[in-house]
Amino acid sequence: MTATVHPAVERADLLIDLKRYEEARELLARRLAEDPEDVRAWVKLARSHLGDEKDGPKALEATERALALDSADTGALVMHAHALRAAGRFLETEGVLREVIRLAPDHWYGYALLANWLWRIRAIRSGQANGGQVRREDQDAALREAGELAQEAIRLGPEEVFAYEVAWLIADMAGNRTVADQLDEAILRLDPQHEQALARRTKKAATAPGVNAAQAATLYADALAAAPDSAPMRSGLDDASYRLLRGIRWLALLCLALAGVGIDLFATEGQTERELPLPLGQRLWDLVPMTVVWTLGALQRYRRLRTGVRVNLRSLLRRRTWPRIVLAQASWAMACALLITQFPWTDRTVPQVLFWAGLLPTVATIWFDRRKNG
Repeated sequence: MTATVHPAVERADLLIDLKRYEEARELLARRLAEDPEDVRAWVKLARSHLGDEKDGPKALEATERALALDSADTGALVMHAHALRAAGRFLETEGVLREVIRLAPDHWYGYALLANWLWRIRAIRSGQANGGQVRREDQDAALREAGELAQEAIRLGPEEVFAYEVAWLIADMAGNRTVADQLDEAILRLDPQHEQALARRTKKAATAPGVNAAQAATLYADALAAAPDSAPMRSGLDDASYRLLRGIRWLALLCLALAGVGIDLFATEGQTERELPLPLGQRLWDLVPMTVVWTLGALQRYRRLRTGVRVNLRSLLRRRTWPRIVLAQASWAMACALLITQFPWTDRTVPQVLFWAGLLPTVATIWFDRRKNG
């Protein structure tokens, strides 16, 4: 048996890392033709089969050949566990991983992988034993043991992100948010660009009480700079951007209300109404509060937004239907407000119709479209 890793096997491992699985298999086949007792070559061959083909039986055959040569090889045993899972023999992986821990009690990975799979294995067994129902006590016991294994993995590999990822998953399954948050911070200390941990931390900050849409959008935009391919954070930025767009309807409705007040549409009985048509100076003056509303409520806020948020707002309008509906509603309400104030009406009937025409389409949707950013 080969004691050291052959250069051909090392090259094959690099090819697998590059996802060039077929080339790796060809190289390993030549190596095994030269030396069929090369354990590392059999293990890497199994890994290549699990890469693109997800072929459990072929991977299983390769790991069995490796273990026939050296039954105590922990690398072969770990790959054998992966092959068993891919081949649909998931329950058998527990025994294999416990053997890995027995043979290498000071290595973190066996503990982490067993912790990651143990609660799933126990859930399947509990379901099989109880007519498809997983007993709560079985689940709790599995999570406790998995948590202990994960903590041991962290103790043995304090710089290994996967150990913390497994511990986070178990804490999350157990509903322990405090521990899960602490583990997210630990993950981000080791890997500041860790996509899932960054997404979870950003979501927690963006959805905290008192965080407005602009602040939430900024948080997501900053996080996306570190993990630009994160779908959850992209979705979070879209949600926050949509909340920003929803806010402009309130500005338009405020302007519509100011228009109604300016022409005395809400005058009560006995109150003196302004004479129509309003003078040109009064009509032009009515534009002043509307300009202030849009300058302070929209333009200044837009300018203060991060560049990424501004770009996403424009992108959201191109990609999604409801943001365009929101913008159209705000534009319609503003058009009605301008018609009410700027046309020299001699009667209040038409302005009243315009007021309700601007108000009702927006109010009809404003309460139930909060999540409709699609």
